[in-house]
Amino acid sequence: MSYAFLFPGQGSQKVGMGADLFESTSLADSRFAEASEILGIDLKKIVLEGPDDELKKTEYTQPALFTLESILVDLLAEKGITPTVTMGHSLGEYGALYGAGVIDFATGIRLVSKRGALMAEAGSKSNGGMAAIIGLSKSAIVEVLATIDGVVVSANENLPEQTVISGEKSAVETACEKLKEAGAKRAIMLAVSGAFHSPLMKSAAEEFGKYLESISFNDAKCPVITNVTSEAETSGEKLKSLLVDQLLSPVRWVDSLVTLATTDVTTVVEVGPGAVLKGFMRGFGKEVTILNCGDAAGVTALTE
Repeated sequence: MSYAFLFPGQGSQKVGMGADLFESTSLADSRFAEASEILGIDLKKIVLEGPDDELKKTEYTQPALFTLESILVDLLAEKGITPTVTMGHSLGEYGALYGAGVIDFATGIRLVSKRGALMAEAGSKSNGGMAAIIGLSKSAIVEVLATIDGVVVSANENLPEQTVISGEKSAVETACEKLKEAGAKRAIMLAVSGAFHSPLMKSAAEEFGKYLESISFNDAKCPVITNVTSEAETSGEKLKSLLVDQLLSPVRWVDSLVTLATTDVTTVVEVGPGAVLKGFMRGFGKEVTILNCGDAAGVTALTE
């Protein structure tokens, strides 16, 4: 049996996620303690107790999800379940890098903490927004966006007819109206703190690039299908450089699933809380088993 590990990103978090891991394994406590020491915050308390508004802060969400995903990867490895390919949605790409052995935990937690802080800072300096567009093709969306004054781009290409757009809030709002006129079934403004995966993240990308210069990445033990290229990459240096581009570029999830379909995987596992990525598997075009693994019960179910 060959496994693809898919890692969800920001938006999948919830207060209490992975709580049963603390009851069933010592790894959860030690891993969250390591994260808390590096970050200088009580990350376990934020994850288990919230409040929700605190966990939703970009600078806390990103380390919390990465820490949980790293624990799940290691627990599955203890059971002999390892991936033959990984991919992650936006922030989830760091879980994918960890799962492929490109970065260790201490490196990863520092990276996502820095990334989250820079994204939050860039978001606070620009009046940015994001919106989900449902029921319209990517090509039709791009055509409409080209007519809008201001910055607004395709940010997350999640399904053939579900794309998230990102940019200046006024431009995003105008685009929503135009896209509904063009036939979109729904155009929903999202509750986010910035225009992620857009040119408004330029300052964050520049600073993050400087931060990455001194950090070494290993070559991947298995291919990582990246958001930026939607291709399978194994070079540590290439994967590192793409993390800078990722802040500005769209998450090419639909194209990434096309790449995944060319592999020999028989089981796709969503490693992390929720089932967002499982939902994105609609129309995958290949007969595979799709499972969720977001807590200790998920690890047990998968191994059985």
